[in-house]
Amino acid sequence: MTTTLESTYTVTAEPTPNPQTLRFMVGREITSTPTEYKSAQDTVTSPLAKKLFGFPWTETIFIGKDFVAVTKQDWVDWETLAEPLAGLIQEHLERGEGVIHESALPSDSGANDSEDVRRIKQVLDLEIRPMVAQDGGDVAFHKFENGIVYLFMQGACSGCPSATMTLKIGIEGRLKEAVSSIQEVVAM
Repeated sequence: MTTTLESTYTVTAEPTPNPQTLRFMVGREITSTPTEYKSAQDTVTSPLAKKLFGFPWTETIFIGKDFVAVTKQDWVDWETLAEPLAGLIQEHLERGEGVIHESALPSDSGANDSEDVRRIKQVLDLEIRPMVAQDGGDVAFHKFENGIVYLFMQGACSGCPSATMTLKIGIEGRLKEAVSSIQEVVAM
């Protein structure tokens, strides 16, 4: 008698505005702390990212709430990678090998944030981050200083041809509406 393990995850690859990045949709939440990994050395908090950096074509990994965005190097095509990579992610999740050890991530309680910084983070978390996650990316707050908001563009947003337009027209415009003291928004 042969027993087949029923799949509890369905991983599908979707294109993003960044041609070097695919978003692998998982279909359910895999982390509550979206995190970007830019090198194999950064992956101590993520068994999944560590496994994906085992491939020489991997440039960055962004693990979102319900997806994994993989950015590849130029010399390899998605046509040969997408399906096997989706299968690898699905197998990893089904085996329960761990996505992110969230307790090992640095935390920012925000207890010392000014009212403007709290409002900026609120708009980012409730409005902007969900929007850019639809394209396989994320935006992380760095600091607010002298009227300038400094952000990290992550996942598919990092290196995307349309990232500057998203930052200046979309994000900057919305944050200026929410906090009048903002003069500019820049990417780090």
